[in-house]
Amino acid sequence: MTRSILRNSILLAVLLYAFTTFLSAQRLNTLYSFAGSDGAQPYAGLVQGSDGNFYGTTYQGGANGEGAVFKITPSGTLTTLYSFAGGDGAYPVAGLVQGSDGNFYGTTSADGGTIFKITPSGTLTTLYKFGGSDGALPYAGLVQGSDGNFYGTTYYGGANDLGTVFKISPGGTLTTLYSFAGRDGAQPYGGLVQGSDGNFYGTTELGGVNGPDPGTIFKITPSGTLTTLYSFFFIDGWHPLAALVQGRDGNFYGTTVDGGQYELGNIFKITPGGTLTTLHSFAGGDGAQPGAALVQASDGNFYGTAIDGGGYGVGTAFKITPTGTLTTLYTFVGADGALPRAALVQGSDGNFYGTTSSGGANDAGTVFRLGVVRSCATCRPVSSR
Repeated sequence: MTRSILRNSILLAVLLYAFTTFLSAQRLNTLYSFAGSDGAQPYAGLVQGSDGNFYGTTYQGGANGEGAVFKITPSGTLTTLYSFAGGDGAYPVAGLVQGSDGNFYGTTSADGGTIFKITPSGTLTTLYKFGGSDGALPYAGLVQGSDGNFYGTTYYGGANDLGTVFKISPGGTLTTLYSFAGRDGAQPYGGLVQGSDGNFYGTTELGGVNGPDPGTIFKITPSGTLTTLYSFFFIDGWHPLAALVQGRDGNFYGTTVDGGQYELGNIFKITPGGTLTTLHSFAGGDGAQPGAALVQASDGNFYGTAIDGGGYGVGTAFKITPTGTLTTLYTFVGADGALPRAALVQGSDGNFYGTTSSGGANDAGTVFRLGVVRSCATCRPVSSR
């Protein structure tokens, strides 16, 4: 009798594990695997255009091997809109933003870097080419401010060659708003977010007062007055690479790729006044080195990706509540994508869409859809069809 109960218990456990694995596997759909000529290694996330399609960039690949701009439908039909050729920019690290005029705006990182505009049909115009003193290597994307101008950062260049914050008009007139000097921050890798107070908030990967080079969080007015809100100190995080997102509670939320309790990165919350709270320290199995920004979804929780960690060491997708309870939603295995460097975006259908910089059928990166999961143990994922 005991042996029969034990055997049934084991069988039940196996079936439960298989069912859970099935649900997890069904939660993510690989919509597209890049092959090289159509683009390769998408480092950036997607933006859903006003036409319902998603738009993005790849760091490499395309017709000339120097990166591409693409459009993909929610069902996975991809069109390469533009292949960079060097003179017009190359190797875009950042994603796109759709301007109020309906066009998309972005940056490239090679040879100092450029800022470009591209129409939804693929006509590209180079708006600005950086020269060094005005900034260099814009790794981050742009954000359109309430004044209609676009704001962004460069990783190098400026008065001290430690990066800048800039403003550019839709027509291409650039103003350097601020040059970092080290103790106030250095080398901003992530972009900006405009807060509800009208100011812009961002991070620097390096610099600060708690050396060596832990990184900072800053606020800057549209006219260029910068305030360092926070300097990291390892246990609370180290090297923030991503932009911040302002939650509905008015606080800002972000990630660091290093530091924390297990030295594998943190998720944090910071008030507009500069009080920081560590919400979660990654331990490896739940992910590691979160290099992308978070997105607050319609359910009020934040969703994101970790570049490393998980069961296979190639990254995870997760959900975290505003109070810090983290749930690993998906662990990448490689064939379905690997090394997700970019933020997720919640589509108009409620599902999340994103990219991986490696993995997939050709090991050149993927575009994926992650189904929404309700917050109960027996609920099925929302259909991803």
